[in-house]
Amino acid sequence: MGEQRVRGGGPPWGRWHGPGWWNPAEEPAAAARRPWLSTAAFTAFVVIGSHFAARDHGRREPLDGYAVALLLVASGLLLWRKRHPVFVAYGTAATTLAYFAAGYPYGPVFLAVAVSCFSAVVAGHRRAAWGSVGLLFAGHALIVLWLYRWLPPPGDTSSSWGQQLVIATWVVAVLAVSELARVRREQWAKERAERAQAARRRADAERLRIARELHDVLAHSISVINVQAGVGLALLDTDPEQARTALTTIKAASKEALGEVRQVLDTLRTPGAAPRAPAPGLDRLPELVEQAASAGLTVEIDGQAPRLPPGTDLAAFRIVQEALTNVVRHSGSRHARVRLDHDRDALRLRVDDDGPATGADAGGSGNGLAGMRERAAALGGSIDAGPRPDGGWRVRAVLPLTTKEENR
Repeated sequence: MGEQRVRGGGPPWGRWHGPGWWNPAEEPAAAARRPWLSTAAFTAFVVIGSHFAARDHGRREPLDGYAVALLLVASGLLLWRKRHPVFVAYGTAATTLAYFAAGYPYGPVFLAVAVSCFSAVVAGHRRAAWGSVGLLFAGHALIVLWLYRWLPPPGDTSSSWGQQLVIATWVVAVLAVSELARVRREQWAKERAERAQAARRRADAERLRIARELHDVLAHSISVINVQAGVGLALLDTDPEQARTALTTIKAASKEALGEVRQVLDTLRTPGAAPRAPAPGLDRLPELVEQAASAGLTVEIDGQAPRLPPGTDLAAFRIVQEALTNVVRHSGSRHARVRLDHDRDALRLRVDDDGPATGADAGGSGNGLAGMRERAAALGGSIDAGPRPDGGWRVRAVLPLTTKEENR
């Protein structure tokens, strides 16, 4: 038994209400948390108040050393009310009952039970609080209604049931206030947890947004660089001029990618700051077409987009960018078509290529389609991607022209 331990480092009997009662390793930390000042002030109030109360109760036993000892014990136990609320609740009730059974006058000693009960309820030990107060009330009723004949002071008389009703009312009031404090404290804890969870959700959403942006920027630019690097290596000896053109394209694509990555990273360094450059939108489709052409892909644009909200404009641009990147990386077709259509409610995008799929490992992360779906879903839209009946691949996106936030 001497070597047995429970969680928290205390001896076996520590299971009663948490960490062990006398754990040397916990004593310094526990001492730092004990309410020394409030307990000392309360003890002084109880002892002084009891001396004043003794003057008005001439029929009760005068305060002596034993009475003062009981008052000090009942009040001093409150020093451990935060770490051992169950023990303190029952200890103060038993000490107060012993004080009253000895015939000493009524006084503020009953407040020690109220404070210990309050602490136990707020700490979540409701049964202990109700049990200790019930023990004190039942013991007090037994003394004043029956045992008073054999207990001091001599010649004491029985108490009336009306007085017991008044005491019961005070007991219920103390318990009610304690329960209200417990409920309020639980509400505060719940609100703090909800705020922390909301902050975590916002942080997760921001990380996801940044990851999407970095993926879309890097996947497209690196795909163009990869294709042009292959062209440059193949033509380095036979056609140096064409190889020079490929290297120029690589330089331009890498410069653009660095600029967009820097813009995303700037938002991390200065949260809430306005971006130095506007977010890309469908007005930059000609740049996408030019970049795709440098990678050997001819892109045909059909239709024109309306004026879009910034979030929808960025999502539409990234969806088209990712779709064209997938054509460059995964399709054997060197021709793609982008169709833009809209009505009052939604913008419809469609990107087609004739295939077939190359089946080669393009080195991607596989998150492109998932990122497109997340972008569309964040705006209340949808993405449909899959093979066409006549061969090739098609990506269709529907983006509402009014976002969820604008509808609220």
